[in-house]
Amino acid sequence: MQKGSSQPSPLEPTSPLVVEPGSAAPVGKQPRVVIVMPAYNAARTLERTYADIPHDLVDHLILVDDVSQDETVEIARQLGLEVIIHRQNLGYGGNQKTCYDRALEWGADVVVMLHPDYQYDATRIPDLVAPILAREKDLMLGSRFMGDPLAGGMPRWKYVSNRFLTGVENAAFGLRLSEYHTGLRAYSRRLLEAIPYRLNSDDFVFDQELIAQVVAVGGLGVGEIAVPTRYFEEASSVGFRRSVVYGLSTLRVVARYLLHRSGIRRSRKLLPRVPAREPGAA
Repeated sequence: MQKGSSQPSPLEPTSPLVVEPGSAAPVGKQPRVVIVMPAYNAARTLERTYADIPHDLVDHLILVDDVSQDETVEIARQLGLEVIIHRQNLGYGGNQKTCYDRALEWGADVVVMLHPDYQYDATRIPDLVAPILAREKDLMLGSRFMGDPLAGGMPRWKYVSNRFLTGVENAAFGLRLSEYHTGLRAYSRRLLEAIPYRLNSDDFVFDQELIAQVVAVGGLGVGEIAVPTRYFEEASSVGFRRSVVYGLSTLRVVARYLLHRSGIRRSRKLLPRVPAREPGAA
């Protein structure tokens, strides 16, 4: 793992970011695995999340802080993560855009998005990235629904809404996934270079827009592995009202995809940024 500097580099006052410079990407032909963590008030869980990361597999860790009101940034620096600080809160989706921009800039071949709230088991990362490293998949999801999420403390109303939205998305996208709504994901570089993720929402529906883009572009393999469900007091969780907004936004993503696929209303969000290449292509 490469460590970033402990001092931030000042940018122009109008910039929304403060970037702490990380080390240059290592030279060599081995695939480079980068973990990105979109963070907001994660001080109570960040160290536990970090401790479970398989550091022998990971080349670099990046934490993007969205104006936390706790000690998230200080703890991240102590752990040696590269830290990017937003000058203003850009939202969950906006945070991820910074994560992926920086990971690609650093030279990542595989990007793992891990919530730093300890709700997802980071020890599962080797199994998550293995199909991408083998060039069999481009998107891998850590699914809580391949096990028993209710036994892990998931509220029943979240369980029901997740099952409903996942069923709708499977029908629309032609996939057979057990869960779409997870905070543990891995992407190939070619996927992130193929889709216009920067056009997506800055809110929580960013994740579902990204999956719709992957399906619309085509030629990008999608898979999933089982991860245990962990709900506890310190773990972040979206409340009922925000969940309703998220659910309606997800249905709008599905409707936009279906209209685009049918040719009734084409969406710029669902057009490829660059043609997706076959694995290993020059």
